[in-house]
Amino acid sequence: MTQVIQDLSTPDLVAALENNLFAIFTHYAHAKNCEFHSDSNLIRFATGIGFPLFNGVIRAQLPPEEIDTTISKTLEYFSTKQLPMFWWTGPATQPPDLGKYLEAKGFSNVGVLPAMAIDLSTLPSEKSLSTDLAITTVSDQQSLKYWTEVAAIAFEIPDTQWDAFYNLELSLGWESEKFIRFIGYENGLPVATSALYLDGQVAGLYYVGTHPEARKKGFAKAIVLAALHKARSLGYRVATLQASQMGINIYQQIGFQEYFPVTMYLAAG
Repeated sequence: MTQVIQDLSTPDLVAALENNLFAIFTHYAHAKNCEFHSDSNLIRFATGIGFPLFNGVIRAQLPPEEIDTTISKTLEYFSTKQLPMFWWTGPATQPPDLGKYLEAKGFSNVGVLPAMAIDLSTLPSEKSLSTDLAITTVSDQQSLKYWTEVAAIAFEIPDTQWDAFYNLELSLGWESEKFIRFIGYENGLPVATSALYLDGQVAGLYYVGTHPEARKKGFAKAIVLAALHKARSLGYRVATLQASQMGINIYQQIGFQEYFPVTMYLAAG
C-alpha cells in the first residue's frame, strides 16, 4: 500500500515523482477503446487519438539484447495504427542512454521538460491573487466539453481530434477521486484548465492551459493554485508537474523546484 510522501527530503522522492507521470498515462487504460500493454520492459498505450500526447511508451527498462527489437516492434505497432506517439525517458529509464538508440531508429528528440515538485505546506494563499477567474471542478458533460475544448486549444491539439479527445475524457467520467479536472471562467466563458492526478503518494498537476486570448491575466497561476490547494486539503504534502517553457516561470514563482529532466522522443506514426 502506498503512503503519502511527507516532504521533499524523502529518499525515494524522485521515483515517486516519476511514478505519478506513469500513473496518469496508465489511467488511460480505463478509457474506452484504449489499448494498453504493461510488462517488465515497458508500458505502452494507444488511445486512438491522432496526437502524440495520447499514445506512447513509458517506464522502459530494456535489457541490452532487447533494445533494438523492442524499439522496432514499438514503431511497427504505432505505424500500423497510423498514430503519432511519444517515447518518454527519465530517471527510471534503462539503459540511461536509451535516447541514442531511439534516435538511431528514427525518433526525434522534441524537447526536455523539467520535472518539478513543491512542498504544499509552503503554498501561497489563493486570496493573494486578484483575478476575474471563477474556478470550479468539472462535474457534468457540459463542463467536460468546455474543459476539453480549452485544453485542446491551449495544447494545440488539431481540431480534427477534438471530438476524439472529448470522447476519451467522457469515457473516464468526472467522478474519479484520483483524477480531478478544474475549469476557469472569465465572464462566463471557459478560458483555463488544470487537472490533478492523485496516486496515493504525490499529487500530479496536468493539463495546465489558458486560451490564447485570455493569457497574461494571471489565470494560469490561479487555476494551478486552486488545484494545489485542493490536493493539500485532501491530505497530500507534495505536488509534481512537468513544466513547459511557457509555464516554468509561473511554477517557480509559486515555489516549485526542478528535480530531473523528462525527455520526449517523437515518432510521427
